[in-house]
Amino acid sequence: MRTPALLLAALLMSLTALPLKAAEGTVLITGANRGIGLALAREFTEAGFEVIGTARKPNKATELKATGARVVQLDVTDDASVAAMAKTLEGVAIDIVINNAGVALDRGRELADLDMGAIERTFAVNTMGPIRVMAALYPNVKAGDRKLFANISSMMGSMEMNTWGCCLGYRASKAALNSASKTLAVDIGKKGMTFVVFHPGYVQTDMNEGQGNITPAQSAAGLTKVIAGLNAKDNGKFYDWQGKELPW
Repeated sequence: MRTPALLLAALLMSLTALPLKAAEGTVLITGANRGIGLALAREFTEAGFEVIGTARKPNKATELKATGARVVQLDVTDDASVAAMAKTLEGVAIDIVINNAGVALDRGRELADLDMGAIERTFAVNTMGPIRVMAALYPNVKAGDRKLFANISSMMGSMEMNTWGCCLGYRASKAALNSASKTLAVDIGKKGMTFVVFHPGYVQTDMNEGQGNITPAQSAAGLTKVIAGLNAKDNGKFYDWQGKELPW
Protein backbone atom coordinates (compact mmCIF):
# COMPACT_ATOMS: atom_id res chain seq x y z
CA MET A 1 0.00 0.00 0.00
CA ARG A 2 1.27 3.45 -0.91
CA THR A 3 1.93 5.92 1.87
CA PRO A 4 0.15 9.32 1.87
CA ALA A 5 3.41 10.97 0.87
CA LEU A 6 3.84 8.70 -2.16
CA LEU A 7 0.22 9.25 -3.19
CA LEU A 8 0.68 13.02 -2.98
CA ALA A 9 3.86 12.84 -5.04
CA ALA A 10 2.11 10.73 -7.69
CA LEU A 11 -0.77 13.22 -7.83
CA LEU A 12 1.57 16.16 -8.25
CA MET A 13 3.44 14.39 -11.04
CA SER A 14 0.19 13.64 -12.88
CA LEU A 15 -0.91 17.26 -12.60
CA THR A 16 2.38 18.63 -13.96
CA ALA A 17 2.07 16.24 -16.90
CA LEU A 18 -1.23 17.82 -17.97
CA PRO A 19 -1.13 20.53 -20.67
CA LEU A 20 -1.36 24.01 -19.21
CA LYS A 21 -4.37 26.06 -20.33
CA ALA A 22 -5.57 29.45 -19.18
CA ALA A 23 -8.68 29.22 -17.04
CA GLU A 24 -10.55 31.75 -19.17
CA GLY A 25 -9.33 30.61 -22.57
CA THR A 26 -7.10 31.93 -25.33
CA VAL A 27 -7.47 35.27 -27.11
CA LEU A 28 -5.61 36.48 -30.20
CA ILE A 29 -5.31 40.24 -30.73
CA THR A 30 -4.06 41.75 -33.98
CA GLY A 31 -2.06 44.98 -33.90
CA ALA A 32 -1.22 44.32 -30.26
CA ASN A 33 2.12 46.10 -30.11
CA ARG A 34 0.70 49.55 -29.28
CA GLY A 35 -2.39 51.62 -28.49
CA ILE A 36 -5.67 49.84 -27.89
CA GLY A 37 -4.22 46.48 -28.93
CA LEU A 38 -1.45 46.62 -26.34
CA ALA A 39 -3.90 47.75 -23.66
CA LEU A 40 -6.20 44.85 -24.59
CA ALA A 41 -3.29 42.42 -24.25
CA ARG A 42 -2.64 43.71 -20.74
CA GLU A 43 -6.31 43.58 -19.73
CA PHE A 44 -6.95 40.08 -21.05
CA THR A 45 -3.77 38.80 -19.41
CA GLU A 46 -4.88 40.25 -16.08
CA ALA A 47 -8.32 38.72 -16.61
CA GLY A 48 -6.78 35.24 -16.77
CA PHE A 49 -6.59 34.66 -20.50
CA GLU A 50 -3.69 33.27 -22.47
CA VAL A 51 -2.90 36.04 -24.98
CA ILE A 52 -1.46 35.76 -28.47
CA GLY A 53 -0.56 39.20 -29.80
CA THR A 54 0.42 39.94 -33.38
CA ALA A 55 2.81 42.61 -34.62
CA ARG A 56 4.29 43.42 -38.01
CA LYS A 57 7.74 43.64 -36.39
CA PRO A 58 7.84 41.27 -33.39
CA ASN A 59 11.45 42.15 -32.59
CA LYS A 60 10.29 45.69 -31.74
CA ALA A 61 7.22 44.63 -29.74
CA THR A 62 9.02 44.87 -26.40
CA GLU A 63 6.02 46.16 -24.43
CA LEU A 64 3.82 43.40 -25.80
CA LYS A 65 6.38 40.76 -24.85
CA ALA A 66 6.53 42.26 -21.36
CA THR A 67 2.85 41.39 -20.85
CA GLY A 68 3.69 37.70 -21.15
CA ALA A 69 1.83 37.36 -24.43
CA ARG A 70 2.97 35.01 -27.15
CA VAL A 71 4.03 37.26 -30.04
CA VAL A 72 3.41 36.20 -33.63
CA GLN A 73 4.41 38.09 -36.78
CA LEU A 74 1.50 39.35 -38.87
CA ASP A 75 0.89 41.90 -41.60
CA VAL A 76 -2.86 41.72 -42.19
CA THR A 77 -2.44 43.08 -45.73
CA ASP A 78 -0.06 40.30 -46.80
CA ASP A 79 -1.52 36.93 -47.81
CA ALA A 80 1.81 35.19 -47.21
CA SER A 81 2.10 36.67 -43.72
CA VAL A 82 -1.43 35.62 -42.83
CA ALA A 83 -0.77 32.11 -44.15
CA ALA A 84 2.45 31.89 -42.12
CA MET A 85 0.58 32.97 -38.98
CA ALA A 86 -2.06 30.30 -39.59
CA LYS A 87 0.67 27.69 -40.07
CA THR A 88 2.39 28.75 -36.84
CA LEU A 89 -0.89 28.46 -34.94
CA GLU A 90 -2.08 25.28 -36.62
CA GLY A 91 -3.86 23.07 -34.08
CA VAL A 92 -4.08 25.86 -31.45
CA ALA A 93 -7.63 26.35 -30.18
CA ILE A 94 -8.48 30.05 -29.93
CA ASP A 95 -11.56 31.18 -28.04
CA ILE A 96 -11.61 34.83 -29.15
CA VAL A 97 -10.04 36.65 -32.08
CA ILE A 98 -9.97 40.43 -31.77
CA ASN A 99 -9.33 42.15 -35.08
CA ASN A 100 -7.85 45.38 -33.77
CA ALA A 101 -5.23 46.37 -36.38
CA GLY A 102 -6.36 49.48 -38.21
CA VAL A 103 -5.31 52.74 -39.82
CA ALA A 104 -6.80 56.18 -40.53
CA LEU A 105 -4.98 57.66 -43.48
CA ASP A 106 -7.44 60.07 -45.11
CA ARG A 107 -9.04 63.19 -43.64
CA GLY A 108 -10.16 65.17 -46.67
CA ARG A 109 -13.72 66.35 -47.28
CA GLU A 110 -13.49 67.47 -50.91
CA LEU A 111 -13.49 65.12 -53.89
CA ALA A 112 -10.56 67.01 -55.37
CA ASP A 113 -8.54 66.30 -52.22
CA LEU A 114 -9.10 62.54 -52.09
CA ASP A 115 -5.94 60.44 -51.95
CA MET A 116 -6.98 57.23 -53.69
CA GLY A 117 -3.81 55.44 -52.65
CA ALA A 118 -4.50 56.23 -49.00
CA ILE A 119 -8.09 55.04 -49.35
CA GLU A 120 -6.98 51.76 -50.94
CA ARG A 121 -4.45 51.24 -48.16
CA THR A 122 -7.14 51.97 -45.57
CA PHE A 123 -9.43 49.33 -47.05
CA ALA A 124 -6.54 46.86 -47.25
CA VAL A 125 -5.91 47.16 -43.51
CA ASN A 126 -9.34 47.92 -42.04
CA THR A 127 -11.56 45.71 -44.20
CA MET A 128 -9.62 43.08 -46.09
CA GLY A 129 -7.22 42.53 -43.18
CA PRO A 130 -9.86 41.33 -40.70
CA ILE A 131 -11.52 39.21 -43.40
CA ARG A 132 -8.20 37.51 -44.16
CA VAL A 133 -7.58 36.87 -40.47
CA MET A 134 -11.08 35.48 -39.87
CA ALA A 135 -10.77 33.12 -42.84
CA ALA A 136 -7.31 31.94 -41.80
CA LEU A 137 -8.16 31.40 -38.13
CA TYR A 138 -11.64 29.98 -38.60
CA PRO A 139 -10.44 26.41 -37.80
CA ASN A 140 -8.76 27.65 -34.61
CA VAL A 141 -11.81 29.53 -33.39
CA LYS A 142 -14.11 26.67 -34.34
CA ALA A 143 -11.99 24.46 -32.06
CA GLY A 144 -12.25 26.93 -29.17
CA ASP A 145 -14.97 27.06 -26.53
CA ARG A 146 -16.21 30.62 -27.06
CA LYS A 147 -16.04 30.65 -30.88
CA LEU A 148 -16.00 34.45 -31.05
CA PHE A 149 -14.71 37.02 -33.53
CA ALA A 150 -14.72 40.56 -32.10
CA ASN A 151 -13.95 43.18 -34.75
CA ILE A 152 -12.86 46.64 -33.67
CA SER A 153 -14.76 48.99 -35.93
CA SER A 154 -15.91 52.55 -35.16
CA MET A 155 -19.04 54.60 -34.76
CA MET A 156 -17.73 56.28 -37.93
CA GLY A 157 -18.72 53.11 -39.75
CA SER A 158 -22.35 53.64 -38.80
CA MET A 159 -24.54 54.98 -41.61
CA GLU A 160 -27.14 56.32 -39.20
CA MET A 161 -24.61 58.11 -37.03
CA ASN A 162 -22.81 59.78 -39.95
CA THR A 163 -24.01 63.34 -39.46
CA TRP A 164 -20.78 65.30 -39.88
CA GLY A 165 -18.91 63.60 -42.74
CA CYS A 166 -15.11 63.60 -43.06
CA CYS A 167 -12.67 60.79 -43.63
CA LEU A 168 -14.42 59.06 -46.53
CA GLY A 169 -12.00 56.15 -46.78
CA TYR A 170 -11.91 55.46 -43.06
CA ARG A 171 -15.68 55.62 -42.70
CA ALA A 172 -16.26 53.46 -45.76
CA SER A 173 -13.68 50.86 -44.66
CA LYS A 174 -15.31 50.51 -41.25
CA ALA A 175 -18.80 50.37 -42.77
CA ALA A 176 -17.55 47.57 -45.04
CA LEU A 177 -16.11 45.73 -42.03
CA ASN A 178 -19.47 46.08 -40.28
CA SER A 179 -21.24 44.68 -43.33
CA ALA A 180 -18.83 41.75 -43.64
CA SER A 181 -19.20 40.95 -39.94
CA LYS A 182 -22.99 41.06 -40.14
CA THR A 183 -22.96 38.81 -43.21
CA LEU A 184 -20.75 36.26 -41.46
CA ALA A 185 -22.98 36.44 -38.40
CA VAL A 186 -25.92 35.43 -40.58
CA ASP A 187 -24.08 32.84 -42.66
CA ILE A 188 -21.95 31.16 -39.99
CA GLY A 189 -23.76 32.07 -36.78
CA LYS A 190 -26.01 29.07 -37.32
CA LYS A 191 -22.87 26.91 -36.99
CA GLY A 192 -22.22 28.19 -33.49
CA MET A 193 -19.85 31.04 -34.35
CA THR A 194 -20.34 34.57 -33.00
CA PHE A 195 -19.38 37.79 -34.80
CA VAL A 196 -19.62 41.16 -33.02
CA VAL A 197 -18.29 44.61 -33.97
CA PHE A 198 -17.19 47.34 -31.57
CA HIS A 199 -16.71 51.08 -31.35
CA PRO A 200 -13.75 51.45 -28.95
CA GLY A 201 -14.58 55.05 -28.04
CA TYR A 202 -12.77 58.23 -29.01
CA VAL A 203 -9.39 57.03 -27.84
CA GLN A 204 -6.13 58.93 -27.45
CA THR A 205 -3.87 57.05 -29.87
CA ASP A 206 -1.24 57.70 -32.54
CA MET A 207 -4.01 57.25 -35.10
CA ASN A 208 -5.64 60.55 -34.08
CA GLU A 209 -2.44 62.25 -32.88
CA GLY A 210 -3.33 61.81 -29.21
CA GLN A 211 -6.75 63.40 -29.41
CA GLY A 212 -9.71 61.73 -27.75
CA ASN A 213 -11.62 61.71 -24.50
CA ILE A 214 -10.52 58.33 -23.11
CA THR A 215 -7.19 56.54 -22.82
CA PRO A 216 -6.34 53.19 -24.43
CA ALA A 217 -6.40 51.65 -20.95
CA GLN A 218 -9.93 52.90 -20.29
CA SER A 219 -11.15 51.68 -23.67
CA ALA A 220 -9.48 48.29 -23.24
CA ALA A 221 -10.88 47.82 -19.73
CA GLY A 222 -14.40 48.38 -21.02
CA LEU A 223 -13.93 46.28 -24.15
CA THR A 224 -12.42 43.39 -22.21
CA LYS A 225 -15.34 43.28 -19.82
CA VAL A 226 -17.91 43.38 -22.62
CA ILE A 227 -16.11 40.93 -24.94
CA ALA A 228 -15.47 38.40 -22.17
CA GLY A 229 -19.18 38.44 -21.35
CA LEU A 230 -20.45 37.85 -24.90
CA ASN A 231 -22.33 34.75 -25.97
CA ALA A 232 -24.25 33.46 -29.00
CA LYS A 233 -27.15 35.84 -28.27
CA ASP A 234 -24.85 38.74 -29.16
CA ASN A 235 -24.16 37.40 -32.65
CA GLY A 236 -24.43 40.11 -35.29
CA LYS A 237 -24.53 43.03 -32.84
CA PHE A 238 -22.70 46.38 -32.85
CA TYR A 239 -21.63 47.65 -29.42
CA ASP A 240 -19.53 50.44 -28.01
CA TRP A 241 -16.75 49.92 -25.47
CA GLN A 242 -19.23 50.06 -22.58
CA GLY A 243 -21.68 47.57 -24.05
CA LYS A 244 -24.22 50.04 -25.49
CA GLU A 245 -25.77 48.79 -28.73
CA LEU A 246 -25.19 51.10 -31.69
CA PRO A 247 -27.21 51.58 -34.91
CA TRP A 248 -25.87 50.34 -38.22
